[in-house]
Amino acid sequence: MTGAPTVACPACDGTAPAGCHRCARRGLRRAQLVLTVANLDTGAVASHEVLPSNLDPRPVAAGGWAVDLTPRVRELAAEAGVTATVEPVVVPMPTAWRPDLPAAERRELAARALAGAARPAWRVWVGRSTAPPPVDPARRLGRLCALADLLLLDLVVEARRHGDALRWAVRYEVPGSPVPDLPPEPGFADLAAALADTDVGDALTGLGERGRDAPARQLRPDPLRPLIPVAANVARVARRVRADCAGRAGGGRLPGAQAVWRAGRWWHTGLRPGGPAPDLAGQPTGLRRSRPHRPDGLPRNRTPLRRAAEPPDPPWLGEPVPSRPCPACRPARRRVAWALSCATCAGTGRVHQAALVTLTDLRCRVVHLAWRAGVPEPMPAVSVRPGGRSVVRLPDRYRLGAWATVFGVRPEDLAEADGGHALPPDVRDGYVALPWAGADPVGEQVAAVGPALPAARLLVTAVRPDAPPLAELLRLACGLDLALLVNVLDLRRHPAAPMRAHGVLWSVDLRAPAAPVRPDDLPDLPSLAAAVAHCLECLDVTLPETAPADPGTPVPVPRSTPCPLPPDPVPGLRRLAARHAGRPLSVRFTRAGRTVHRHDDDRLRPLAEGVDLPDRRLT
Repeated sequence: MTGAPTVACPACDGTAPAGCHRCARRGLRRAQLVLTVANLDTGAVASHEVLPSNLDPRPVAAGGWAVDLTPRVRELAAEAGVTATVEPVVVPMPTAWRPDLPAAERRELAARALAGAARPAWRVWVGRSTAPPPVDPARRLGRLCALADLLLLDLVVEARRHGDALRWAVRYEVPGSPVPDLPPEPGFADLAAALADTDVGDALTGLGERGRDAPARQLRPDPLRPLIPVAANVARVARRVRADCAGRAGGGRLPGAQAVWRAGRWWHTGLRPGGPAPDLAGQPTGLRRSRPHRPDGLPRNRTPLRRAAEPPDPPWLGEPVPSRPCPACRPARRRVAWALSCATCAGTGRVHQAALVTLTDLRCRVVHLAWRAGVPEPMPAVSVRPGGRSVVRLPDRYRLGAWATVFGVRPEDLAEADGGHALPPDVRDGYVALPWAGADPVGEQVAAVGPALPAARLLVTAVRPDAPPLAELLRLACGLDLALLVNVLDLRRHPAAPMRAHGVLWSVDLRAPAAPVRPDDLPDLPSLAAAVAHCLECLDVTLPETAPADPGTPVPVPRSTPCPLPPDPVPGLRRLAARHAGRPLSVRFTRAGRTVHRHDDDRLRPLAEGVDLPDRRLT
């Protein structure tokens, strides 16, 4: 096949001034869909190419015709030896399609249907030979409740009305967080489904945004309280939340309800409409402005929700954390519709004078620290930065990396619980650059952990990334006929610059086989395991982007039989990075071999090309 079938874009002719997100201003759309299933354990890859000529529409109960590709995906999974649950893949046909139409007209309508469904044009399922054990909703809810008690957080089970149905969500919040404006995304049809798809990391994601306006109070944890297993009754919690959504006699239905696990017990409350507030939309530039007005000229307003009853304060909340007005912005400026988000306070208007740090292994161990600005600490200067700013190092209790050994992990394994971002090296190692002589080092460290922490809290996980060996990802890339790009930078010879990143930095990415190495392909993660885990987590976005941009170029249809793991490339990568310490390297693996590029400032310098990584020194 020399080219992929295409159809004219129904939204534009390729000359739209603002472009078209469907055809990228080409005026054509690809009428080809490739389905692929890959086995991460064996390297087997099975694919099926869907074209207008091989569509087999069948009548559907609701009327019309459609092509159900779900059985074909299941066949591919069986061929690749992957155990996976496949969601329906259906191509609806245009209403004008009928089996008695002339063949040319049927093909044209089929091409239009396939072009509409081929977004993305390459759909890839990556799985393993053995399916993970099914999630027990009761056990997961019990674990989430127990961790809420350990981390001094609320666990919120929420249902909101979506038409005639309820959409469920499970998440962690800091006490005092307002009800989020938007309904849960994606939302689940029942509580059991929400629990099956929400692990601890998912429940923590977004904690900072949800708790931005929560009041900050000191923590008074009970040091002798062990992690107590919680026996959770999912059906009972769901029944009570549904009953609260239905409302009381004569009160009508409510827009939603919550069950809040706080301090060892459930608290139930309905959600009621609050006062209307202007609806602000985030802009790509970082600006926020009111949404366009309604047809009658009045501004659009949103109706936030509030709890009908707030649970009582937990016993581990203490006095308020001191704060001061933000020195970088003024209240009058924060109230205008157009405003840049303040980098100092993130728009809250206040700066906390303490940081409450919680380190945890997300199992049974936790350490709570309180860093308070103004506390005098003896510390010597360790260096002087350009411009005369002294760099000091705080004592061990302010060095989060020093706590890593308590949890049996490496300092580079520490990450923010909300989002999994790596800690900055200065925060991790306790280095502080003083803006002037006599500045408060602890106060500077408190400011460095980030603006607008939720209730002044920073949650840090001490967990090794769950990632397979790099060789598995290399085998997957070869099976999919893609390029594996590994960027590495060895900074272990730079001890004289304590504020900058050190150790060995990594990044791993999958690219189209012909995609070149770019100057901005730079490593940014503190461990190879974290880089591999991040690459696997982003496959659902990365893989479709490797399809050819030109709709006339066909999407490849990769196939591969099971094969052994290739030789481990990591030792060679480490040796190569050490020989070029201080210079980022980009190593590109394909079926044809490997290429090595060194980043010299803003340009790339090819170092080697061949089958194996070079062992000799490259200059």
